[in-house]
Amino acid sequence: MLITGLGVVSAAGVGLDNTLDSFSRGKRNAGRVTLFETSLPYPVFEVKDIPEKFYMEGRRTLSLALCAVDEALGNAELGSDLSGFRVGVCLGTTVASQLNDIEFYKSYRNTRSAPMTSANRYLKGNVAEFISRRFKVRGPALTVVNACSSGTDAIGVAISWLNNGLCDIAIAGGADEMNIVPLCGFGSLGVLSSELCMPFDRDRKGLNLGEGAGILVIETRESVEKRGMTSGLFISGYGSASDSYHLTAPRPDGAGLEASISKALSDAGITLADVSFVNAHGTATTDNDLVEGRLLGKIFGAGLKMLSTKGYTGHTLGAAGGMEAVFSAAALREGWIPASAGFENRDENIPVAPVVRKTTVDGRYALSTSLAFGGNNAALVLERKG
Repeated sequence: MLITGLGVVSAAGVGLDNTLDSFSRGKRNAGRVTLFETSLPYPVFEVKDIPEKFYMEGRRTLSLALCAVDEALGNAELGSDLSGFRVGVCLGTTVASQLNDIEFYKSYRNTRSAPMTSANRYLKGNVAEFISRRFKVRGPALTVVNACSSGTDAIGVAISWLNNGLCDIAIAGGADEMNIVPLCGFGSLGVLSSELCMPFDRDRKGLNLGEGAGILVIETRESVEKRGMTSGLFISGYGSASDSYHLTAPRPDGAGLEASISKALSDAGITLADVSFVNAHGTATTDNDLVEGRLLGKIFGAGLKMLSTKGYTGHTLGAAGGMEAVFSAAALREGWIPASAGFENRDENIPVAPVVRKTTVDGRYALSTSLAFGGNNAALVLERKG
């Protein structure tokens, strides 16, 4: 499927150009939480400057999604009224607008009464349905909540819609906001770092949470030709597989991730040798990086060009797969990948190491991987032609 639009917002920047500038300069915009009260000391990657025209009080995930969708639709030369097209919306999330009303739940638990503002916000907070209503979309709308592979799986669902004729154009990706529930949850699991994260580094201590949105507009060739558009970027393959191993830990041999990669490559009709670089999930947790790094070394060899962009964005949960698909497509188009921020010392237990400087890539294909709680694994193959 052809990619005609890319949109992204994160701590690395609002919009793709600003993001790539941060990547190029190795800029890491992290700090203490400012969005809510917490005594937890962990650094996070917050979006500091959501444009006012997209900001909605109490609906931060929707604001982030709207910001990225607006950029992607602008790239695709589509306006704010999509009622004249056959469009689908499939977006991944974990927080959405269901976990950001703690005061509502606290009030109801303690007094059996609470203002209905929060309930109404929740009922209108389905991120895919919100985007569908906002842009007058008449096709299918689905929000995927599949832990940290949600954004990648949402893109996979959208591809299936296009392949099966449910729509001609799809808005796909993910969005998630910074929230106290996952901050406390990941903290209780002992996987948050009190320092800036160090994906794949020997001395990594855990992840940093982030927030943002990554959106792709993908279309059938017939739709692109009918609209008089051109595109040199494609999503050529998608694969997903479950480990069925543990609620939060990855399977040690990476079998599910390997299966998802194999499916994505087969779907794209390419071999391992055709992949120019891998944008790895790379959360900087001990187990994830060990399992993922060992598997990538096993199947691609020690010469693989790979990185994790979470050193610039933090782990954005349901948004991560969408954002990293955008980053991978942009890297193919621009011909470079950034240094893998936070990496300094090679882990002798991991046979591959991420790039330590801005690196030229001149191949045709890239692989983006996502690993998630519940044993979910997903992979995308991005392609550049011309």
